[in-house]
Amino acid sequence: MEFGVTAEDEAFRGEVRRWLAEHLGGARDRRGWERTLGAGGWIGIGWGVEGYGNRAVGLGRQVVWAEEYARARAPARSGHIGEKLLAPTLIAHGSEEQRNRFLPPIASGDELWCQGYSEPGAGSDLAGIRTQAVREADGYRISGQKIWTSLAHEADWCFVLARTEAGSRRHRGLSFLLVPMDQPGRIEVRPIRQMTGTSEFNEVFFDGAHARVEHLVGGEGNGWQVAMSLLGFERGVSTLAQQVGFAQELAQVVEAAVATGAADDPVVRDLLVRQWAELRTMRWNALRTLGSSADRGAPSVAKLMWGRWHQRLGELAMRVRGAGAAVGPTDWSAETPYELDALQHLFLFSRADTVYGGSDEIQRTIIAERVLGLPREAKG
Repeated sequence: MEFGVTAEDEAFRGEVRRWLAEHLGGARDRRGWERTLGAGGWIGIGWGVEGYGNRAVGLGRQVVWAEEYARARAPARSGHIGEKLLAPTLIAHGSEEQRNRFLPPIASGDELWCQGYSEPGAGSDLAGIRTQAVREADGYRISGQKIWTSLAHEADWCFVLARTEAGSRRHRGLSFLLVPMDQPGRIEVRPIRQMTGTSEFNEVFFDGAHARVEHLVGGEGNGWQVAMSLLGFERGVSTLAQQVGFAQELAQVVEAAVATGAADDPVVRDLLVRQWAELRTMRWNALRTLGSSADRGAPSVAKLMWGRWHQRLGELAMRVRGAGAAVGPTDWSAETPYELDALQHLFLFSRADTVYGGSDEIQRTIIAERVLGLPREAKG
């Protein structure tokens, strides 16, 4: 499938730009911005269904919205996990009662979600999770630890992959549960301070946390299938918006190279052109595969491409800045130990790009086994 934006989609771009221009000035806090987006009908436009407080638009207009949102440098989303991951999963696997309960507050920006997948001993190897959920009369009691949980400190709910069958191993005996985060004494969230100085990720400890029986999605023991379906929604239109952000970062690196004189070096110029060409290739690859379910390896290929590309961009940002790239703030009396500028943050944060969201090794394994049909790796 070859995807393209139509003239009608381009006309829609004007509406998007006008709305963002009118409302971005009033964006103060992240949760308030989510509610502003919800009131404008911009949350859930890619769900493909109406009637849950959202408006459904075609793929071309989803692309336009995502790209213009990134181009306008609008605030980072707090609600994307609920909108982009959980909602499509409930539409595919949830009951009508679950959809009626959870989709409207996602669409309005009133409830935020986090993802309870990775664990200290089961990051990329998701089938190795050990968090337990024991069935009781009115639901499940959950005990265990999750890690690298994005925005858990802001979330109202968490969808948790837990082991509901005692003694089960690997993909068997897992269930997908919807868990309220407001359970003092039963759920503890500990922010993880990164080397960038920020704390988007968290550790989450469950000590007998409760999930209601009607908040089991897809049936007991079917958690692996639901979880894999959810991960299939993780990439798509959002990849194109991400590439707009990458282009803005690349422009900053080019500007720095010109300012420092590094652009006079033919090797640096070659590296800058290579980054530009590879970014264009990523865009055309994303457009080529968008909306097609035939290419099962497309998400893994895309992740491999952008993860290492982004790391190289961060490395190049430090190279063009020279020794000044290592200089911190001059006001050491500030409350924060240091504050990074945009290119320093790019370099440090991008070190994790080949790990989070599925490590490069895992992506290569998926391509080898599921696309190329190579023999599966022997498990010890």
